[in-house]
Amino acid sequence: MTLPVLPLLLCCALFGLTIGSFLNVVVYRVPAGMSVAHPRSACPGCGAAIRPRDNIPVVSWMVLRGRCRGCHQAISARYPALEALTGVLFVGAGLRFGWSPTLPAVVVFFAGLLALAAVDLERYLLPKKIVYPTGILTAAVLVVAAAAQGQWSRLAVAAACGAVAFGLFFALNFVNPAWLGFGDVRLAAVIGVMLGWLGVSYVILAFLVANVTGIAVMGGLIGAGKAGRKTKMPYGVFLAVGAVVAVFAGGPFGHLLRPGS
Repeated sequence: MTLPVLPLLLCCALFGLTIGSFLNVVVYRVPAGMSVAHPRSACPGCGAAIRPRDNIPVVSWMVLRGRCRGCHQAISARYPALEALTGVLFVGAGLRFGWSPTLPAVVVFFAGLLALAAVDLERYLLPKKIVYPTGILTAAVLVVAAAAQGQWSRLAVAAACGAVAFGLFFALNFVNPAWLGFGDVRLAAVIGVMLGWLGVSYVILAFLVANVTGIAVMGGLIGAGKAGRKTKMPYGVFLAVGAVVAVFAGGPFGHLLRPGS
């Protein structure tokens, strides 16, 4: 019996918006060394606690026109953008995997990628306190999926892909830390594990897209005179983009790599 997809997509959308709101807390507090649980969210301008009616993902920001209800200080558009993007990616994952044991792992993976990309974009930093929980939770859910489906060989491939990705990025960091930070090394391992579960071609596509995107963006900025060859770039953002693209396009890409296809 095939379970209906619409209820799943609705749950993914609502869950994604809620998680997106939590990710905003993570992005703001973790780099600052603050707890994500306490105290309650408050306006950084006036210090007033955020009321429940002003904490509805996307909707509250639109109703308040992007300003605090009390002091009218502007609220960054990053907040509703991250909430909406999380919802969209969760729905996309629901469409891609349906009622599959893989779906929870992809959802956890996407949430971690979004938080890391947002922090890296703002601070050029990939905090261990986000990378490690993302990797541990993703791996744990994949173990459950492997047990549910009896696909231990698939899990072994995922672990091998994570180890290879870590090794390659570790070597690059060891040769020249200026090329990429160790946060990128850790993130590469997480990407290798999650995408290795889907297939080796997914891993290849992710890193290919990440590097092509990074080169294109850097080249465009240099051409526009807004960056130089030594300008620091948030490589974690490109890794996240590559991983998301691979999740949705890795299948067709793998088909192109097969002989005779």
